[in-house]
Amino acid sequence: MIAAPRLPARVAMAQAVHSEIIVEGLAATGYAVVADAFAPEAIAALRERGFSLDARGEFVAAGIGRGTARAARSDIRGDRIRWLDRMEAAREEAVVWRTLDALRNALNGSLMLGVWSFEGHYALYAPGAFYARHRDAFRDDDARVVSCVLYLNERWHAAEGGALRLHVAEGKCVDVLPQGGTLVTFLAGRFEHEVLAATRPRLALTGWFRRREREPHAVARRG
Repeated sequence: MIAAPRLPARVAMAQAVHSEIIVEGLAATGYAVVADAFAPEAIAALRERGFSLDARGEFVAAGIGRGTARAARSDIRGDRIRWLDRMEAAREEAVVWRTLDALRNALNGSLMLGVWSFEGHYALYAPGAFYARHRDAFRDDDARVVSCVLYLNERWHAAEGGALRLHVAEGKCVDVLPQGGTLVTFLAGRFEHEVLAATRPRLALTGWFRRREREPHAVARRG
């Protein structure tokens, strides 16, 4: 694992502000959207890293379900993924892990969520691919507590589609465009959500803060 460099004071301060916004959003509404959560150069490096991994054939079709019931269903979920491994993190990913550590501490300190670890992956949607309405938490497993999505796309326009649609109340939705640098967090077991089809490739880092009782990699490949 490559250690993250020491962050400049202004970057650390920005991360603290973002963590506060996320904590307040989760407490008030169960979700938070932070634009420009990472510097443009960090997002550009992550975007290049993601597309490079894809070009090397390291992405695989995502599945639904888990265990023996897990299956690829492009009619429900059409993205391809590449799991993150902190022990083998590339330099471009180090700032993400450091930010996640700071956010985990803020979530536990302010909301006492008891999250212990993070599991996540790159998610790449080809044009026309989508993810139907679903929840991130499994019915018989509440280990996933907070869902996180960091978008890596450059100069995204509304006409290109690809929004994350959060169903926040009966008959009420919040759409978030996948603009690079935007970080979305929400309570995993609370909100149904979906990924709308886009007219161009759509890349993100997505994952979940998990409770301590389950090791992240014991279930990381199930869905």
